[in-house]
Amino acid sequence: MRAKRFFVVLAIGLFLLGLVAVRERREARTNTTTPVATPTQSGVRAQITASATPANWVTGPGDYENVVMLGDVERRYLVHVPPSYDKVQALPLVLFFHGGGGNMNHSSRVYGLKEKANKEGFIIAFTNGDSRLPKDKFATWNAGNCCAYARDAKIDDVGYTKGVLQDIESKFAIDTNRVFATGMSNGGMMAHRLACEMADTFRAVASVTGTDGTLSCTPARPISVLHIHAKDDTHVLFDGGAGQDAFRDLDKVTDFVSVSDTIDRWVTRNQLDSTPNRVLEVTGAYCDLYTSSQNSTQVKLCVTDTGGHSWPGGIAIRGKEPSRALNANDVIWDFFKNQP
Repeated sequence: MRAKRFFVVLAIGLFLLGLVAVRERREARTNTTTPVATPTQSGVRAQITASATPANWVTGPGDYENVVMLGDVERRYLVHVPPSYDKVQALPLVLFFHGGGGNMNHSSRVYGLKEKANKEGFIIAFTNGDSRLPKDKFATWNAGNCCAYARDAKIDDVGYTKGVLQDIESKFAIDTNRVFATGMSNGGMMAHRLACEMADTFRAVASVTGTDGTLSCTPARPISVLHIHAKDDTHVLFDGGAGQDAFRDLDKVTDFVSVSDTIDRWVTRNQLDSTPNRVLEVTGAYCDLYTSSQNSTQVKLCVTDTGGHSWPGGIAIRGKEPSRALNANDVIWDFFKNQP
């Protein structure tokens, strides 16, 4: 009899403990605030400040390699988190897209963007194109009419970008109202494509040496665009076409759009005034800014006299000395951070 009474009491106790546990879990879900993405008036997502950060967020600075799945294919990317990151204050995010034939590890080393992120306090993600070769050798982006394998295989690089952003937002404290994209050459062309297809996600984009190669473009909203190009580029010719130093097999590239046509497209898409203001003129370079009294969107063109197909202010790659008249990292971040 005593044994029976004991088991009855034990069962009641376990039942009551279960009720308490359920209540605590419900209260925890109610009291824990997680970042929520909501549309703002401009159409750009904005992060609502969280009173408690998710437990799986990365807690400190450093480099983090991650994998996202595109169908059944693994795609990688590399995130650099600056020393100022504390997981409480949401930081801006910049996505970088390497040039054709590059990869995320190379671009994280040669463009000085990690150092710029450390100085200015933004997170930078180095994305990785697709390739039929092992170890991401000779990776490219499907930017519309260029380039190589990614274009020919119709790789969904917009889908990959969305996957990267979703993964980053699940791991890091990101200010989703300040998400930007930039790239070099084929990667710059990819930035133009993202401006066309993900204008509701990116606040602004910037391209270095890669003109607009999109096959169609209907942005969800006006989006600010910066383009940097050298007059003596021998890959993507300033006045249009593929130069002598483009891929040996011209089938891997295209008849590149000119710089002037690229700018005209974005001025028209954003309904800006066709006459720019010269905002910078130094020896060897100038910058023109297109604006409108109707909205705060900007299109900016910066041109260097020399430097060829390279990153202004960066290091020499393949023996080509970049222009020193401008520093692309400074120009790009200044453009990004000053977007209203």
